Amino acid sequence: MSKTEASQEDLQTANGALVIDVRDMTKVYSMGEVEVRALNGVTLDIKRGEFIAIMGPSGSGKSTMMNMLGALDQPTEGKYFLDGIDVSELTDFELAEIRNRKIGFVFQNFNLLPRTSAVRQVELPLIYAGATDRRQKAIDALEAVGLGERLNHTPAELSGGQQQRVAIARSLVNKPAIILADEPTGNLDSKSGTDVLRIFQELNEKQGITVIFVTHDPFIAQHTRRIVVLRDGVITSDNVVTNPFRAGEQERPSDQLLVELGVLDKKKK
Repeated sequence: MSKTEASQEDLQTANGALVIDVRDMTKVYSMGEVEVRALNGVTLDIKRGEFIAIMGPSGSGKSTMMNMLGALDQPTEGKYFLDGIDVSELTDFELAEIRNRKIGFVFQNFNLLPRTSAVRQVELPLIYAGATDRRQKAIDALEAVGLGERLNHTPAELSGGQQQRVAIARSLVNKPAIILADEPTGNLDSKSGTDVLRIFQELNEKQGITVIFVTHDPFIAQHTRRIVVLRDGVITSDNVVTNPFRAGEQERPSDQLLVELGVLDKKKK
């Protein structure tokens, strides 16, 4: 067994339940003579097929958590197993390979190439992976998000919602272990945001794809099945959403929900 493969005892993968296993993860940044503990002993399990939101106020550590889960950075201390692989032990080259094979990213700003067609955008991860039959796989992914008629359109010819759907298709095309979405509706109007939420819910429910939202928005979080709240680098709550909102069926509530989740202090309401 290689150093990056987790043992049966370590990961409890006899039934393949865990896709993410974070143990006592700490991340310390040095700022001159000052050390900032962005994460302070975080432990988190995520099972295959979960739909989870990671929330927290500014400075809570959620952006650092996203970087850790996305293999964009490594912990100072602790362990991170992704789909049976110890990410905390990998080289930079191995991290890049894991990001391409195991993680699908969706960002607030879409991150599309300006003069590249939708189908070509979606093909890019397949090119890096050396996959065959790339064009057909890209077409299938675009059709899965309702863009089968927009294959040859560039970002300038697509609405914001359509651009985000291209980004979702790109995140899906390598069949990753997880999709990590950073404020995926943040730059969209309400209708486009609702459409994107609906796509994520359908991908999770119909295809069993593991989805992690990193968001500051409790209304968006209520569309997931589990909400983890970070504050000062530690998890302060981890709760199942008993009745998740269905995309397009609920009006946005008041900030009282922020208070109830511990994201907004009462005095700031």
